[in-house]
Amino acid sequence: MVFPSPDRGVGRRRLLGLALGAGVVPALTATAAPAAPAPGPAPAPAPASAVPSAAAPGVPAFDDLTGPADWGARAAAVAAEQLGVPYAWGGGDRLGASPGFCDEENGYLNGQCLGESTVGFDCSGLALYCWYRASGGAVDLAHYTVAQYHRSAPVPRTGLLPGDLLFFSRPDAPLHHVGIYAGDGAMIHAEHTGTLVARLPGVFEDPHWAGEFAGARRPLPPGGRA
Repeated sequence: MVFPSPDRGVGRRRLLGLALGAGVVPALTATAAPAAPAPGPAPAPAPASAVPSAAAPGVPAFDDLTGPADWGARAAAVAAEQLGVPYAWGGGDRLGASPGFCDEENGYLNGQCLGESTVGFDCSGLALYCWYRASGGAVDLAHYTVAQYHRSAPVPRTGLLPGDLLFFSRPDAPLHHVGIYAGDGAMIHAEHTGTLVARLPGVFEDPHWAGEFAGARRPLPPGGRA
């Protein structure tokens, strides 16, 4: 769902920093020796790895990733792991499902506020978590569908790959929903309060969603190139 502002609920979310791998410096020990030949040249130290060997909790290590080309498939796989998690308006952050909240219009079911008592995802929270985890923290999307749309590159339907984001609009609610393409014409999404994260087959033929489809986008890796 679209947040009224990308800053709402920020106080409810924890920020996650990436843990960087540390280089190991061998300890030097002095040994006494009576008379010994002059030592030869010391070997050059091993080059430090350009890829951190550790990642933040819940995030795959960078050395387990093959690079941006692999991130979409991983994002779709992470989304599949969330099937059955409850919808929570405002829920979802870099760590996964989180408590939601209610505002003037959202988070309610039959007049009762469920957002504040539910740990789960809304649509953009699911997208940001899946891509953050899949990329090892390299792709850090905002918790706002409009911002996610503009932080990604357009993809034609003929070029869709698992992990691409599918956006939906209505005249009264531009870019009000986002889902994750799962392949084979299916989408994984968090729809609305009272539902669970679900896989929707045939999204482009679905009587509800097909008419609201506003385009597919692929989140940009660092550097801004798709």
